[in-house]
Amino acid sequence: MDKYFKIILTAGFSAIFVFFYSCKSDRKDGNASSQNLRLITYNVWYGFTEVPERKKTWIDWMNEQQPDIVSLQELNEYTEEKLAEDAKSYGHPYSVLLKEEGFPTGITSKYPIEDIQRIREGFHHGLMRVRIQGIYVYVIHLHPSNWQTRKVEIDQILQNIESLPADSKVILAGDFNTFSPLDSVYYTHGRLEPFFGERDSLYNEKNLNNGQLDYSVIQQVLDFGLIDLEASRRASGYEFSGSFPTLIEKEGEHGDKRRLDYVFATKGVAKKVTRAEIITTDTALILSDHLPVIVDLDL
Repeated sequence: MDKYFKIILTAGFSAIFVFFYSCKSDRKDGNASSQNLRLITYNVWYGFTEVPERKKTWIDWMNEQQPDIVSLQELNEYTEEKLAEDAKSYGHPYSVLLKEEGFPTGITSKYPIEDIQRIREGFHHGLMRVRIQGIYVYVIHLHPSNWQTRKVEIDQILQNIESLPADSKVILAGDFNTFSPLDSVYYTHGRLEPFFGERDSLYNEKNLNNGQLDYSVIQQVLDFGLIDLEASRRASGYEFSGSFPTLIEKEGEHGDKRRLDYVFATKGVAKKVTRAEIITTDTALILSDHLPVIVDLDL
């Protein structure tokens, strides 16, 4: 009996070990292991003030994704307390809001948020830089309708990166409101130029650069040596979805699909990426006028 009892006991301990190791190593829903860091960037369209009934669906979606860091834009009518409440509802005990007026940006995290910099001067919406898990994360929301202002903003962002210690790990995540030369092949249909030309004429905007789509801002980011994570992970047969507009109901004409939301990283961080994609699920298409971008890093 003792011999068989020892065999059964040993088998039982083995099963328990495997069970707990599995629970520790795997995220639910097939997500990456707990050693991974998942980042989401999301422009949530006026802080859900236009579609408050969809806020709960967004929170549920966030819980399903289990992000570690979330970069948020257009947190209209948010306070520090309101952002903290939302963050806790999807498991993030840490959060920082840039400001409480206009179009605020914010960041939430599963891990402590350190070295917080809020920069207002020289930026239309402002800039926030923080450090999480040793990575400097910039929460980006560039000017919505003036390519020259965006160029001034990106100049300041790149100068800020240059001020960091050598070989710093850096991520830029957010709504850049402009075009990437890596996507230019998807805009050859020529429908965006007249759309923006009309806006420039009617509203005194400066979307077009000498009558053409402006690629100079993103080109400057690429020339600086930062990697466009979503573009770098495109497989053969990739179908361009853009990140704006979505199926959400909005007044007015919004033009053809285009990518405005990006995650850029220094080369050392980019080498750790296992996934980077724009989410185009049925749920994402009706939560905001922008689609979220998800990046997984294997640390």
